[in-house]
Amino acid sequence: EVQLVESGGGLVQAGGSRKLSCVASGFTFDEYAIGWFRQAPGKEREGVSCISSEGSTYYRDSVKGRFTISSDSAKNTVYLQMNSLKPEDTAVYYCAADLVCSPLIISGKVPYEYDYWGQGTQVTVSS
Repeated sequence: EVQLVESGGGLVQAGGSRKLSCVASGFTFDEYAIGWFRQAPGKEREGVSCISSEGSTYYRDSVKGRFTISSDSAKNTVYLQMNSLKPEDTAVYYCAADLVCSPLIISGKVPYEYDYWGQGTQVTVSS
C-alpha cells in the first residue's frame, strides 16, 4: 500500500522558517518524483515544488529563493525547507508521488493529477 505521510506543519511568524517532511512507503522511492502542493482556504490547490527521480527540482515563482526541496533516498523522505515565510504561504501542504516532475505542472500551466497523495499538514504564517 502506497503511503505518504507529511509532518512539520504548524504556526510560524512571518519571516520565519519551517521544514516539512514527507515519508514515503509502498513504492520504489528512487523511481518516483515527489511534489509538494498546497491549498489555501477558498482557493484551488497549487503546485509548490517537485523533485524528479534524477534530482531535478522545480519551484513556482512565488517561492523561488525561499523554499528548497530535497530528498534523502536512504530515509525515503522528501523535505521542503521554507524560509522567509509570508502570510500568503498559509495553506495545507500536501506531498504527492508520480513519475512526472515538470515546471509546467508546478506552475499550473498544464493540469495534471499526481497518482498518490498524503493527508496534508497545515502551515499557518501569522503577520
